[in-house]
Amino acid sequence: MAEQEKEKASAEMAQETVETEALAEEAKETEAAELSEEAKDLGEEAKAQSPDEEAEEEEPVDEESEGDEEKEGEGKKSWAERRAEKKQAKQKTEAMKEQIDQLEDRVKRQLAEFENFRNRTEREKQAMFETGARSVIEKILPVVDNFERGLATVGPEKQDDPFVDGMNKVYKQLITELDNIGVKPIEAVGKEFDPSLHNAVMQVESEEYESGIVAQELQKGYTYRDTVVRHSMVSVVQ
Repeated sequence: MAEQEKEKASAEMAQETVETEALAEEAKETEAAELSEEAKDLGEEAKAQSPDEEAEEEEPVDEESEGDEEKEGEGKKSWAERRAEKKQAKQKTEAMKEQIDQLEDRVKRQLAEFENFRNRTEREKQAMFETGARSVIEKILPVVDNFERGLATVGPEKQDDPFVDGMNKVYKQLITELDNIGVKPIEAVGKEFDPSLHNAVMQVESEEYESGIVAQELQKGYTYRDTVVRHSMVSVVQ
């Protein structure tokens, strides 16, 4: 009887132990579920607040990029090297600028020399033209003198002669063309003697003119563009 009660008590204790363990297991599962739900809520909240950080955490790491960064870090130059490179680059820039300035100065000098050469050439060409023109004019003036001498010998009765009229027209045309190119006769009679224009060959006495005045023109003088081509041959009052 005592043994049966003892066994019954043992069975009840075992039953209580199983029930206690079941309750404990159920409590653990409930607590784990609650913790899991709470962790899930916290995770969603964190994700909503910082999506960029989570994306960065999920982004895969590129091993090659890390290797390049490591190489770049290894190949990074020192401050002294960078300073030396900057100094070298500055010196190179200054040298190039100096070379450019020299080239610009050289071009300006060449342009100035060319301008001087062109002006000098123009002056020389003009001088050559003037010399040639003076030479031709000097050769034409004796022809003009002969026209004037020939026409001066024609008497009043022959002024209407066709030949004389033709020669007179040729003379006038010649004088007109000389005047058009700048050849002008020098005024002499009644003017004060000017050695730059007149060539005195004799001195005469005159009641009409004062001393130092040109009394007679023996040969007409001419200027070409304000330059004397031939001086007037004159006689001057004493």
